[in-house]
Amino acid sequence: MIPASFDYTRPGSVEAAVEALAADEEAKVIAGGQSLLPLLRLRFAYPTLLVDLGGISELRGVRDAGDALEIGALTTHYELTRDPLIAAHAGLLAQAAGTIADPAVRHRGTIGGALSHADPAGDLPAVVTALEAVLVVTGPGGSREVSPAGFFADYLTTTLAPGEILTSVRVPKLGDGWGYHYEKFHPTAQAWAIVGVAALARRSNGHVAEARIGLTNMGSTPVRAGAAEAAAAGAEASAAAMRAAAQRADEGTSPPSDLRAAADYRRHLARVLTGRALARAAGI
Repeated sequence: MIPASFDYTRPGSVEAAVEALAADEEAKVIAGGQSLLPLLRLRFAYPTLLVDLGGISELRGVRDAGDALEIGALTTHYELTRDPLIAAHAGLLAQAAGTIADPAVRHRGTIGGALSHADPAGDLPAVVTALEAVLVVTGPGGSREVSPAGFFADYLTTTLAPGEILTSVRVPKLGDGWGYHYEKFHPTAQAWAIVGVAALARRSNGHVAEARIGLTNMGSTPVRAGAAEAAAAGAEASAAAMRAAAQRADEGTSPPSDLRAAADYRRHLARVLTGRALARAAGI
């Protein structure tokens, strides 16, 4: 199909982009376009103005910010998989980005676009949740920082106010002893995950001292598997112990039932995949 008509602007700075968005409440941001363009062609979205962020160089790249990495919102999935700073300090992000769709999508899709689209079946929302990242948002009133829990409001909905743009993602560096793994079940390489698990585990003296688990597609927003995290913390770093902790992965979740999977099946997958991901994260 052909999109409805719209105006187009390509500002050269964040300030100009914010000004353009604030002036038109029906405007939408376009970055890589991997989510928005299909919606436009199907006429599920009717923006009067597209604000293209592609000309804002300050939104690209990964910078060392001391105890964290500052990732520009226009950094592509492909760049996440290749950046040496991410490989050294936030490998979970690189691993998960490498599983997204196909090479064509990974070369165009951006971390900011994926997070702002807020699809609970997307891989990166659960990953930044597990990494306890900070999302930096810029709008007419300046910049503010928000946690993933405060950013993702509902299905395809964020707490971005009119005129605001997600400009960067600040990811704390993982220290010594941390392992990670992203495990997901999807029928084909290009398909959204039916369930995905982003797991982090810190080992100490043969035990898991701390665990963090983010779940994909187990609710209308990314979910932390708090009960499984608590069960894994202090447990022996063994496959059996991680499988036992994973039996609590679906507690407190509200997975959807749809044409791809029933809620009970997603609960089962969450427990199985969490066991696998925790074991790999713990180095087992």
